[in-house]
Amino acid sequence: MKSNNIRLSPVRKITKLFLLCILAGSTFSACNKFLDTKPEDFVTPENYFNTEADLERALNGVYNRLIDNFGRMYSRGLYSFLAISDDFFYKNITVNNLKVMDFDAGQLDVGKLWEVAYQGIDRANLLLENVDKPKMDEKKRAAIKGQALFLRAYYYFILVDNFGGVPLKLSSTQSPVEVALPRSSVADVYAAILNDMKAAEPLVNDISTYTNNERVTTTTVQAILAKVYLTMAGEPLKDVSKYADALTYVDKVIASGKHSLNPDYSAIFINHSKDINEPKECLWEIGMYGNQQGSTQLAGGIGIENGVESPDDNVGYSNGPVHPSARLFNLYDAADKRRDWSIAPYKYSLVNGVVTKVAYTATQIYDRTAGKWRREYETQTPKNRSYNSTNFPVIRYADVLLMKAEAENAVNGPVAAAYEAINMVRRRGYGKPPATPDATVDLPAGLGKDAFLEALQDERARELSFEGARKHDLIRWGLFLSKMQSLAAEVAATAPSAWKYSGNAAKNTTARNVLLPIPTTETTINHLAEQNKGW
Repeated sequence: MKSNNIRLSPVRKITKLFLLCILAGSTFSACNKFLDTKPEDFVTPENYFNTEADLERALNGVYNRLIDNFGRMYSRGLYSFLAISDDFFYKNITVNNLKVMDFDAGQLDVGKLWEVAYQGIDRANLLLENVDKPKMDEKKRAAIKGQALFLRAYYYFILVDNFGGVPLKLSSTQSPVEVALPRSSVADVYAAILNDMKAAEPLVNDISTYTNNERVTTTTVQAILAKVYLTMAGEPLKDVSKYADALTYVDKVIASGKHSLNPDYSAIFINHSKDINEPKECLWEIGMYGNQQGSTQLAGGIGIENGVESPDDNVGYSNGPVHPSARLFNLYDAADKRRDWSIAPYKYSLVNGVVTKVAYTATQIYDRTAGKWRREYETQTPKNRSYNSTNFPVIRYADVLLMKAEAENAVNGPVAAAYEAINMVRRRGYGKPPATPDATVDLPAGLGKDAFLEALQDERARELSFEGARKHDLIRWGLFLSKMQSLAAEVAATAPSAWKYSGNAAKNTTARNVLLPIPTTETTINHLAEQNKGW
């Protein structure tokens, strides 16, 4: 049995021995010979965490849960089937599936998202409780502690964003029969997130310390803090004072001078497919490795789950499951270069026995697939049909600039700084120099505060399509239900008959879908874990 099949939550616990087998990144099979092991050979807090290398391995175990080789988290779920919104749909799925919002609290992927997040939290808790044990360089110790604090907070951000208030567990599992914890309020969960992230900011290293962008660094913490504050300013807390805090933190990232827009939008994603780290645009990426063959089980499905349709393993197989909504396609101008990069203008097909690139016609909007990550650029061979090593960008500099525009508008109105931030992103999208004003693509002057916000909302949809951002954004803006309902009506009225089902997820969406249900596996054994409304 693999460790990921053993549930770890605030209520149903596991022993220290098993926890540390997981922490080391092992499967349960690696620990199943404990009866043949001498007592002094057990991996416990008493004989582990004694060296800097022990701490680094434990930290790797905390990061590891952001991948989850069963497809939740950033290996697949958080940018695809767990982020269903008005911008995409799944091909040939019509009923009885999470991908069309037809599911209940017993849905496996929902339960696994909860489980994996709490695994990450428990690993972080154990590391933080032992981080002061070894004799080592204090700056290195501080960086490890800062990353663990941030990651614990980030797992809670994923949980509160998807489930609402959740049990706050800030100490490691000590016994399989620990007392059950009730759900904390959304406000209390966010308070814990802010406490950890603020504590992490002065501890983590500058991004220039590393040769890649897969570690949490100062600007990562600052950018995610800005995102947290923007979320708190919206639904459900609606604490508008947090816009000013968001502005403070995006300004820190910008002022650092560490990041900038890649002048070529498509190059961002080609670099990912080629396994090229580019920390100017991408502040923090989840590092994927290999193709799930051999001893390294840290691969993902980016460009497979949401990629260009191709039957050929040499090009890179994908059955093209994720398709754009016509709403998303029509949101782009024809001159916006992001449209035909984010949304594939072609597929690969067998034509007379030869794999051929076939262009979609102008009317084949629903036939198109997501196209940001294209497997034809992957350099790793042989290519696996289900897994690859393409990284996922959690936070890009374009997102920072768009958060700057949104926060600036909320605090000061559509001032010049707000215009410049959004216009830099727009210019790059049209293939123009980001820092050079261009009347042909810049937003029109004189927009009011509400009109500017609407333009910003559309720009985020264009820039961040298929990156798991749209659902989160619509929920915090209080627009998720209305946008899904209007999409259902649009599809029913205008979609070709063969594609009417593309509106099923929108049609099935009700007020309860603003949050995922608390998993049945949790509510069954934790009598204090009240279910979300409507589930």
